[in-house]
Amino acid sequence: MFDYIFAFFHLFLLIGLLGYAFYSLIQGNTLRFALIIVCLIAYYFLALHKNVKEEIKRKRKRKK
Repeated sequence: MFDYIFAFFHLFLLIGLLGYAFYSLIQGNTLRFALIIVCLIAYYFLALHKNVKEEIKRKRKRKK
């Protein structure tokens, strides 16, 4: 149960940060937008990419 709470909490934080980045872009602050997007991409590749690939592989195995 805790895993789902943790995952949804991080999902909502990610969506909120993306929304804030685009809000900054609309306001004309392109530096803040670029910084947030670069940090989110780095976070994805440093923390999530390996686990996402493993989950995709696991789901493909289960379908076969």
